[in-house]
Amino acid sequence: MENTNLTPSPIDIRPFTVSVAAAEVADLHDRLARTRLPQPSPTETGGAEDWDAGTPNSYLREAIAAWKEFDWAAAQERINAAPHFTTEIDGQTIHFIHVRSAHEGATPLLLAHTYPGSAVDYLDMIAQLTDPVAHGGRAEDAFDVVIPDAPGYGFSQPLASAGWTTAKVAAAYDRLMRGLGYDSYGIHGSDNGAMVARELGLQNPDGFLGLHVLQLFSFPSGDPAEFEKLEPQDYAGLEHMQWFQSVGGYNTMNASRPQTVAVGLSDSPIGLLAYSELFNSFGNGTSLVPLEKILLEVSVNWFANAASGMSRSYLENARAEASEAVNQAPTGVAVFKDDFQTIRVFAERDNSNIVHWSRFDEGGHFAALERPELVAGDIRTFFAGLR
Repeated sequence: MENTNLTPSPIDIRPFTVSVAAAEVADLHDRLARTRLPQPSPTETGGAEDWDAGTPNSYLREAIAAWKEFDWAAAQERINAAPHFTTEIDGQTIHFIHVRSAHEGATPLLLAHTYPGSAVDYLDMIAQLTDPVAHGGRAEDAFDVVIPDAPGYGFSQPLASAGWTTAKVAAAYDRLMRGLGYDSYGIHGSDNGAMVARELGLQNPDGFLGLHVLQLFSFPSGDPAEFEKLEPQDYAGLEHMQWFQSVGGYNTMNASRPQTVAVGLSDSPIGLLAYSELFNSFGNGTSLVPLEKILLEVSVNWFANAASGMSRSYLENARAEASEAVNQAPTGVAVFKDDFQTIRVFAERDNSNIVHWSRFDEGGHFAALERPELVAGDIRTFFAGLR
């Protein structure tokens, strides 16, 4: 694919501080105090959690109590411990974290977040990537990290225009890295971020090193020969795909009526938290994301009023023309036990240069929040193998 970002114009980079007014925090607490929960599911009895029909009241009562005690001031201070900036690309405000390593020759790395997350997905990985020596690694494996909020997510608000498909986000991220002075870089991504990472592989801008992802969303083509190559663990992966489709109704809603669903999510904090049930792996008991981290993620989305923009990303991609192009960039995949199980036979059909493949026996869809040290270590291994 032709690279359209070879001679970009300079971008204006402005310092940014996450600053939520005390009145907004008080408003959140007031809304939480006045929460009206739905009638319980008929299968939810007593205090037991039953996620069969969605987020149960028992979980929400616990979350409300914890959210009332959640120390946003401390969380905001932790977020601001890293340098934050904003810029404008194609008329869209892009907020990002940018931390340069103290180690000379550090590899520039963009970290692309998931849905329903934001740049805070990666707070626990910044030090491990920028200062690997302090975390059992080598100086030559250090990274400069750039962590943007995708348009419409986090503090990349408001969404200024329609059309922010995965391809457009990928081109904007390339533009961001060039604007920061990097003529060569790599990317790591998960979920939506993994799709952006693969799109960068398709665009293959000059100096692009490669992509490390937690998922490659490749599915059966219908060719019986593909199934002849499957291993037993691959069939388990197919079952996981079917299960996810049966519970992931937010995909359909976001891809068809994002503005409708955003009304409730923007007006009710507990509604926003309930709709973010993916953090809990829909209650199947496998999620390792602590409630405190979920509350941090949802608090950012609440204070940024991000529900409309991040939901709309699904609609944009649903309306985009599907690409059958093969990603030829160097690609690394890390598959976590309780996450979407990338099936290598299908992945290698769509990605011709998979040079690294690893599996981990713990962790799920939000591995950066659950086992950040494993994700950071695998990123180091992948990029070291490209040198």
